[in-house]
Amino acid sequence: MPSMSPKSSSFGNFPVSGHVAYFSMEIAICPEMPTYSGGLGVLAGDTLRSAADLGIPLVAFTLLHRKGYFRQHLDPSGLQTEEIQLWNPADFCTEEPARIMVSIENRAVTVRAWRYDLAGSTGHIVPIYLLDTDLDENSGWDRGLTDHLYGGDTNYRLQQEIVLGMGGVRMAHALGLHVNVYHMNEGHAALLTLALLESELGGGLLGAATEADVEQVRRKCVFTTHTPVPAGHDRFSTEQTIRILGSERTARLEQQGCFRDGLLNMTLLALRFSRYANGVAMRHGQVSREMFPEFTIGSITNGVHAPTWTSEPFQQMLDEHIPAWRRDTLYLRNAIDLPEEKILTAHARAKDALLAGVATRTGAVLDPKVLTLGFARRAATYKRATLMFSDPERLQKIAAAAGGLQILYAGKAHPQDEPGKALIHLVMENAARFSDGALRIVYLENYAWDLGAMLTAGVDVWINTPRRPYEASGTSGMKAALNGVPSLSILDGWWIEGWVEGITGWAIEDGASDQQEAEAFYNKLESAVVPLYRAEPEQWARMMRTTLAFNGSFFNTDRMVKQYLRNAYYPVKLAEPAKVNEESLVG
Repeated sequence: MPSMSPKSSSFGNFPVSGHVAYFSMEIAICPEMPTYSGGLGVLAGDTLRSAADLGIPLVAFTLLHRKGYFRQHLDPSGLQTEEIQLWNPADFCTEEPARIMVSIENRAVTVRAWRYDLAGSTGHIVPIYLLDTDLDENSGWDRGLTDHLYGGDTNYRLQQEIVLGMGGVRMAHALGLHVNVYHMNEGHAALLTLALLESELGGGLLGAATEADVEQVRRKCVFTTHTPVPAGHDRFSTEQTIRILGSERTARLEQQGCFRDGLLNMTLLALRFSRYANGVAMRHGQVSREMFPEFTIGSITNGVHAPTWTSEPFQQMLDEHIPAWRRDTLYLRNAIDLPEEKILTAHARAKDALLAGVATRTGAVLDPKVLTLGFARRAATYKRATLMFSDPERLQKIAAAAGGLQILYAGKAHPQDEPGKALIHLVMENAARFSDGALRIVYLENYAWDLGAMLTAGVDVWINTPRRPYEASGTSGMKAALNGVPSLSILDGWWIEGWVEGITGWAIEDGASDQQEAEAFYNKLESAVVPLYRAEPEQWARMMRTTLAFNGSFFNTDRMVKQYLRNAYYPVKLAEPAKVNEESLVG
């Protein structure tokens, strides 16, 4: 076990004493542990992998999710059913002896922690503590509080957030960790601020807290919001809050202005108690400031962990030509000088691996020479999975002119999201309609880490069609870029910053309606993507090269974590400009 005693170390020019504690409801730790649902968890895992590579003194807290998110099954018509993902934490983690208590509905609930040691490329360890309530001394209900990721109703969610936020802070103290920065990755962990305030008071009444006490908590807390729409923020009724959290705590949160429209707003709570807050892309920072104009909200654009999401063929090519890329991702900029034939050969290998995986999973045999598009993400309505089918006849004509077109879909709908499930059905309905022509559509079930890696590496173009401005950032296109795969995307989220027309991919021009944006998609596919792919393989290879060099070198978590370190964890104050003695310049 790594030493958890307070210590002083340094990262670059930053003196670092103690730890950063990173709190996230979900973390994609390794493919075999179903402790994540999608983008938020994958981002959290990539953040910790880069922190380990960079040697940053960071620890993480999450919930165990003993029964996972869910394993998705699709019948031939696209009907989704769900299966729990039971796993044994003892196969991956070490149980800590510490026990702590949290109060839920006036019940004392015992919490333990399982530790997973995440090792970086140089051997530095980032410990991840997975909180677990499945203990004999707890009631049957309380034992299940850490079973399901995003399961149950809002009562279950608020109780989970008590375990994560308040339980996590108390567990850090019980483990003897010296924490000087608490990073809330989304509002699920916002109740950690309340635990810190109670600790500041030494067990005294919350009503006695002064502004100085609150300021002491703020000095320790930073917050990242990922949600660009008001309805996406966790909110709980006053009745729920009083019943589950307690009247004294509820009164304090009301006094601090953490309620909006009669509801406890977890994003508002996190903002009230943080000295630094950020969105996850430039545009998302702007949207967040419009939603919460009383707060200063910056932006740090997301990234992905380069060694995790770069395919084996591309890793081998980079190791041969740019070996320093593993130590410093900025060297990926040197991909601008990679031999074109090496890029095409590496991508062909990744595409062959993907199509072999498709055949194994579905029985569908696809052609490696045919232009293949990828669309894989959570099946939510704002992501508009069916936008490509707005004009089926035109899509078929484009496919025929292209000598064939293959579209690979993947994505889960939340078990309670009926509109999302309906989208999957519509995609598979269209797939069946086009099964015998030049257009082939395949929907791959159970979208997860392994499938995501195959798709982002093996398709020829990555498609993203969210309704603006609902895409906070997005990271799947960043994974594609690390494999030289250009994007064809709506200008939202990270793509506003990564798009260079004809160099890193193509923009789908903004329209006043879904139909207009569908037309823009067809126009770009027909006039730019297909001709380049069919007739100019050397130019296509150059685009893959610039995609990797420009976007792969920037949209990674090494750069992102360094920005957090410099701007959020240990902000650097700029020195005053040196004064010039004007007399010394005379003569």
